[in-house]
Amino acid sequence: MNSKNLDHLFRHHHGKMVSVLIRIFGLSNLEIIEDAVQDTFLKASINWRKKQPDNPEAWLTKAAKNRVLDIFRKIQAEKKHLPELKSGLESIAVNELFLDAEIEDAQLRMIFTACHPKLNPKDRISFALRTISGFSSKEIASALLTKEETIKKRLFRARKFIQESDLAFKIPQGQELPHRIESVLEVIYLIFNEGFHSNKKEVLIQKELCGEAMRLCKYLLKNKHTNIPASYALFALMCFHAARLDAKINTENELMDLKNQDRNKWSFPLIQLGNTMMNKAVENNEFSTYHYEAAIIAEHIKAPNFEQTNWKKILTWYQCLHKLQPTVSHLLIMGVVCLQSKNYIKANYYFEQINPEDLEQRSYLFYSAKADYFAATNNKKEAIIQLDIALEKVTNRLEKEFLEKKKLAIN
Repeated sequence: MNSKNLDHLFRHHHGKMVSVLIRIFGLSNLEIIEDAVQDTFLKASINWRKKQPDNPEAWLTKAAKNRVLDIFRKIQAEKKHLPELKSGLESIAVNELFLDAEIEDAQLRMIFTACHPKLNPKDRISFALRTISGFSSKEIASALLTKEETIKKRLFRARKFIQESDLAFKIPQGQELPHRIESVLEVIYLIFNEGFHSNKKEVLIQKELCGEAMRLCKYLLKNKHTNIPASYALFALMCFHAARLDAKINTENELMDLKNQDRNKWSFPLIQLGNTMMNKAVENNEFSTYHYEAAIIAEHIKAPNFEQTNWKKILTWYQCLHKLQPTVSHLLIMGVVCLQSKNYIKANYYFEQINPEDLEQRSYLFYSAKADYFAATNNKKEAIIQLDIALEKVTNRLEKEFLEKKKLAIN
């Protein structure tokens, strides 16, 4: 099996394996379990070079479970540790915990545990991205727009807290649920965004991460306690974005912006599913940030072509979104929207409120937008300067090529 396929398998099954094994062996053994899962994938990468097993998922699950048991036996033999392990295993029908419904339940338990309110919000997001979806520290840093060393510290703090605390491995209910699910939805959204807006140098889109986020969100929709309006709105938002994935890159492997995308390549079944989910999301007046973001992308999808986009309506939705959740990214996009409607004074008003360093790894987007502003206001010299800064800061190869073409067009 090649490294790409193994990486895909790791992405898809990491969260399942960690969650079920924690349900069996307990949160206090989290570090041992994560190491065992990592060892299992390392073993697979070596053993499968010549021949892949008929059922890779079953092989990985069994190998990880056996690896954990081996480690526990060694600890018991050397340090007389974990005396409760034997009795605990005797009381659990282990094999039944690997049924599909039980795996889903275990993963929901895991993500709610990772998003426990006693954890620092930044720590819990980093930990969930690592534990549920197998992100590396570098990828989490990219998703959260921060330094890798910072992420490593967050993961250490989260693991230490969870291992030392007596947290219940369960899905919260009652008054506890609303506060907890807010963080869960944020984690799922971040997973999707890392797939849709990848910062990897050679990969613009990571479809498996988008699919992973949608899969996790489906778990929320299946559970009677977690299928709230915000969950439906987030799923609708992801459907609308995922519908356009195949149009983001053309046959020459070039990045296509919304203006130049072939709308015939959009997935209309996904758009229809998004509309269905959105109808469920608005059955009451509980509007979340995901409601407004879904409404924004829905306006883009409604437009027969780019020129007929209702920019006024989109700006209104963004203003509602920014009021609910003020961010520098919203200011940037509102400025870009104003450029599309040729309201250059208002566009600059939004740009002037932005410190590009607050965008961290995506600061190049600010300089690219400023270049568009200067080009539109007939200041080509300043536009080129801004694009040069953007080119220095962008890391993704396809986006770099896109900016280079924009620079040539201005010249």
